[in-house]
Amino acid sequence: MTEEAKKPEIEETDNITAEQVNTEEVDMGEVAVEETEKSDAEKLTEAEAQIAALKDQLLRQMAEFDNYRKRTLKEKADLILSGGQKLMEALLPVLDDIERAQQNIAASNEIETLKEGVELILSKLTKTLGAQGLKRMETEGAAFDTDFHEAVALIPATEDAQKGSIIDCVQAGYLLNDKVIRHAKVVVGQ
Repeated sequence: MTEEAKKPEIEETDNITAEQVNTEEVDMGEVAVEETEKSDAEKLTEAEAQIAALKDQLLRQMAEFDNYRKRTLKEKADLILSGGQKLMEALLPVLDDIERAQQNIAASNEIETLKEGVELILSKLTKTLGAQGLKRMETEGAAFDTDFHEAVALIPATEDAQKGSIIDCVQAGYLLNDKVIRHAKVVVGQ
């Protein structure tokens, strides 16, 4: 066979193959459309199932958070109501000492003994409050600081060192665990 005779044969084979391929593509396209429709329906069903699961999970988490919030509010209220219990229990012995001192004041005329008893009670009260975290501010000769002190009066300073410093303390200030609970009322030199 000559080369020309071979070419038409190849061309016919190519044409048939091309037709067959075109037919298969059409058939495959129809199958792909059907599979896409099925997969879209399946995807929709899966998405709806996933949405339902997420809604359920969200509702459960919201309920759990609501229970947590209620529990913490209850615990906080309990702490507020019974928070001072430790302090009150610590102060009861001091209260007993004050009651005994009151009874002795009525029965005794010895002023020195009574003064000594009151000083002991004050010392015991100071130690008890100190153990609970209460600390008296040291103001004598300190520099005026608005974070800790409240100026109730300004007086002219006799010396340059007294300018901006505390000259007198009218009312003591207190810290509870290094937090100011009452500012010291002081007289400041200017």
